[in-house]
Amino acid sequence: MKNNTKIINAGRAKKWTGNVVNPPVERASTVVFDTVKEMRHATANKTNQVLFYGRRGTSTSFAFSDAMVELEGGAGCALYPSGTAAITNAILSFIKAGDHLLMVDTAYEPTRDFCDKMLKKIGVETTYYDPLIGAGIEALIQENTAIIFLESPGSITMEIQDVPAIAKVAHQHGCIVMLDNTWGAAVNFQPFDYGVDISVQAATKYIVGHSDVMLGTATAVEKYWPQLRENSYIMGQCTSPDDLYLALRGIRTLGVRLRQHQESAIKIANWLAQRPEVETVLHPAFASCPGHEFFERDFNGSNGLFSFVLNRGNQKALTALLDGMTHFKMGYSWGGFESLILGISSVQSMRSVTEWQYKFPLIRLHVGLEDVDDLIDDLTAGFARFNQVLTEN
Repeated sequence: MKNNTKIINAGRAKKWTGNVVNPPVERASTVVFDTVKEMRHATANKTNQVLFYGRRGTSTSFAFSDAMVELEGGAGCALYPSGTAAITNAILSFIKAGDHLLMVDTAYEPTRDFCDKMLKKIGVETTYYDPLIGAGIEALIQENTAIIFLESPGSITMEIQDVPAIAKVAHQHGCIVMLDNTWGAAVNFQPFDYGVDISVQAATKYIVGHSDVMLGTATAVEKYWPQLRENSYIMGQCTSPDDLYLALRGIRTLGVRLRQHQESAIKIANWLAQRPEVETVLHPAFASCPGHEFFERDFNGSNGLFSFVLNRGNQKALTALLDGMTHFKMGYSWGGFESLILGISSVQSMRSVTEWQYKFPLIRLHVGLEDVDDLIDDLTAGFARFNQVLTEN
C-alpha cells in the first residue's frame, strides 16, 4: 500500500474494530477470567496482545501499537505517557551502570537533562557528539559504549544526521542505535530502512496533531523488541485508552496535515530568506541547512517545523518581535494545528561540544494550518516592532 492508504488503514484490523470504523475505547485495569484454563491462556500470551491486565494493554492500545508498526516499521511498539517517557524508558531498557552513551549535541532539552542528571547518578557516562560527525563517530566509541542516540533533524538548529553512516559504524561495534524520529512523524522518515534499532517519537506532536494529548512511542526491531517491551512494562509504563483513541483519530489525517504544514512552511521559509533581518534559514529542505544532502537522500518530505537566524538584534528587540503576535503564539511544543514561535538568544548554552557559528538570536517556528498569508502578515508586523526597537536604540 502507498502511504496515504496505510495511514487510513493502519491499526484497523477487524479483530480491533469489529463492525465499526474505528477501534473503540476499551478501558480496563483488572481483567477477569471464569476458568483456570482461560487465566493460564492469558498469562501464557500476555506479551502477544491477549487481554491479561490493564497495564499490558487493551484492544485500543493494541490497535495503536499495530498502527505505529504498520507506518514506521519494526517488530513492536511500546507506549508511554509522554515523549520524554519514551526516550528515558527506551534508554533505561538497554543501559546499565558502567555503560557509556553517545548522545547527539543537538538533543531535545529533556533528553540532555536526563543524561546529565539521571544517568550520571546511576553511573552511566554520556559523551555528546557533533550531529554532522557521520562515520567519524567511530573515534568516540568506547569498549563500554552501549547506545548511540540520534535526533534528526536537531530540535532547535535542525541539523540532519547521516543516519545510515552512523548506524553502520555502531553495529560494527555492537552498539544499539536509537533515533528521536518525532520530526519524521513515522511517514517522512523510515528509520528501519537506515539501520535504526529503536525509533522514539513524541506522539504528542504530529501523530496526535491537535495539542490535546501527551503520548510517546518507541518502536523496535525484532532483536530488541522483547527487551524493550518487558523492561518498559517492569517500569510501569502504560497509557490512557482515551488518549490512544485520539491519537488513532489523529493518524487518519496525518498525511494531509503534513502536506499542508510542509507547503505553508516552505512558502514562509522562502519569504524569510528574502527578509533583510534574516541571516540564514534552517529548514531541512533548504541547502542552507546543515545536512541538507541527507534530507534530500533519506526523507520523503518535511513539515511545519524549522528555524531561522537573525542578522541583528538584542533581547529587547527580540522580545518586541515575539510580544504581540496574533497567530504565532509562544509555546514549547509543536506539531499541532496552531502556529508557534520560540525565540532563543543563546544557542551555544544548549550545546556541549559543537560551536554555534551565529552571533544573533535564533527563532524557531512551527507553521500551523492557518492561512499562510495571515501568518506572513503576523511575521511582518513582528519584524516592524523588532526594527522599531533597534531604530530607537
